[in-house]
Amino acid sequence: MAFNLKDRIEIYMGPSTIGAPDDLEAAIVDFIDRAKFTLEAAVQEIESRAITEAFVRAKQRGVRVRIVLEQDYLRAGKPPADPFGGVGAEDEENRALFAAMLRANIDARADYNPDIFHQKFIVRDSGKPRRALLTGSTNFTPTGVGRNLNHVVILHDQRVCNEYDLEFAEIWTGTFGRKRNRHEPSPRNNRVAGIRVRALFAPDHAPEMEIMKQILKARERIDFAIFTFSKSSGIDDALVAMSRGGVAQGGVAVRGIFDSGQGNRDWAATRLVANGGGEAFLASRKNGLGKLHHKLMVIDSALIIAGSFNYTDPANRLNDENILLIGELGEDDPQAKADQEVLAGFALAEIDRMIAAHGVAVAPDP
Repeated sequence: MAFNLKDRIEIYMGPSTIGAPDDLEAAIVDFIDRAKFTLEAAVQEIESRAITEAFVRAKQRGVRVRIVLEQDYLRAGKPPADPFGGVGAEDEENRALFAAMLRANIDARADYNPDIFHQKFIVRDSGKPRRALLTGSTNFTPTGVGRNLNHVVILHDQRVCNEYDLEFAEIWTGTFGRKRNRHEPSPRNNRVAGIRVRALFAPDHAPEMEIMKQILKARERIDFAIFTFSKSSGIDDALVAMSRGGVAQGGVAVRGIFDSGQGNRDWAATRLVANGGGEAFLASRKNGLGKLHHKLMVIDSALIIAGSFNYTDPANRLNDENILLIGELGEDDPQAKADQEVLAGFALAEIDRMIAAHGVAVAPDP
């Protein structure tokens, strides 16, 4: 079941339909259904009818709902001969649900980022004492919540929500990606339920550099589950440098599971990790699994790195993204250290389960 720390930090690993502990769609719908005043959603796409209906219910009970979506899922890549027909066209469900939200008088609009608007977050009840944030790797689609391995993080903290409020406010003005005319303030150190939490937004905060920095602090182990991971990301070099041939050679233990569709590509870091002394696995697309879509790392069984950010150059420089760092390496406070280790243990248990249930080991080159 989902991990809940002091009703302040919730982590869901799903979907339950393919063996993970949690129902991601139910978690998202419940989050929306609890809104009393406002919902501000910045998400790549909405193709789940249940999630759309939750937004409509919110609007009908008087909640102010504002949504920004990636426009690529709302327009046709190849225009049909009869654009008024629509039936059977690619992404038609996205357009139908978008139209339903407009008919419900929801203020919904598309992004203008020429690259990818890859955000996946909702801020609930902005400006109110009990505001909350939902983010993670999960797309609001039937495959995202039903066939792809993903996570959802919910935080109940005013300061973290303030940062996402600011991000949403700037997105709402129509500036996106590398062409946006804005500069984020430096990431802030927050404490949520006693645990350090930091939010970073791409491209301004360059999450790749932060992830590399945390990798270089590792002393024991690094575990990850990632959808797409390029050899040119820089994160791969940091992992290999820390592994240095594995624990037997004085390095840290590096272990990761990749989506097979992405991890088999020539540009992927899969074999580089295996050859560098780490354990690399590919998630076999069997037993109902669509994709391994996580963007998840756990360092020294203490620090969780989660969110929408894939380990690629475009994600770092061009796309709109967000990540959360939950925990702190070298935490001095005994209670905070114990709590973050339990929290990280929940994420590690899901990485263990994915490797056991879906992982195919990648042998290093002879």
